[in-house]
Amino acid sequence: MIVGTRGSQLALVQTNFISKCLSDITGTKIEKKIIKTKGDKITTSQLYNMDSKGLFTKELDKVVLEEEVDFAVHSLKDVPTDLDEDLEIAAVPKRESPNEVLISNKSWEELSPGSTLGTSSLRREAFCNYHNKEFELKPIRGNIETRINKVISGELDATIMAHAGLLRLNLTENIKSIFPLDYITPAAGQGALAIITRKDSDKKEEIFKLNDYKSQQCVLAEKSVLKALDVGCQWPIGSIAQIENNKLKLYSILLNQKGEILHQKTIEDSIKNSELIGEKIGRIFEDYV
Repeated sequence: MIVGTRGSQLALVQTNFISKCLSDITGTKIEKKIIKTKGDKITTSQLYNMDSKGLFTKELDKVVLEEEVDFAVHSLKDVPTDLDEDLEIAAVPKRESPNEVLISNKSWEELSPGSTLGTSSLRREAFCNYHNKEFELKPIRGNIETRINKVISGELDATIMAHAGLLRLNLTENIKSIFPLDYITPAAGQGALAIITRKDSDKKEEIFKLNDYKSQQCVLAEKSVLKALDVGCQWPIGSIAQIENNKLKLYSILLNQKGEILHQKTIEDSIKNSELIGEKIGRIFEDYV
């Protein structure tokens, strides 16, 4: 089998992990094909100022469709809700931590007004404003190591990143603190991986063995909020689903760039209704965007 992947260190670590798991299950050797995406090539723009749908996935999906590779491994939060009709998410492996973390030499409380915080995420920017941090927000792009080094070198006072990427790259020593999920609510699907295949692929059955049902249903609920709204990262939206006692509880929050909460909603229902839960919240949010 051949897997398509981006060339960043994180993408390669994620792909190597999935390839090993799949190889262990099936005994099949997995070859890698590295593809550069539009998001990798553009390093100067804020993501929310661009047409961000499929920014880090479109080229990979193209080689899957054209049968140059059998599957692709994506960070699930990057996967657009309007996936090509001939593709599907064949598996969502067990999710890593969805939390956000602070990278800084200072604690969150020690970061005073005027401190420079690097982010290209409208959601993270909105949460900083919501918490009245009065930071000087600066755009930051590049891989995880590059962004960490900008803080270590003193070019920036802080940045906010996804916990999962740091765990996967064994860079947790750079974490100053981990934010609670209700303090800075993550992007839909954060911490999860998506394995994309063609709908007619004869490899789907093997790949599905990597699927974690609870992780799959949680991210399905979260992404369904965005699908119902038909928005990408042009709106600051955080969503997190959790499962307790065979019930799925989805919390979503919609802000504006100034950090004002436009609406927030929690719905709890059966796990099997995960998609419907997300759609309900998405339809509620429609009145505020």
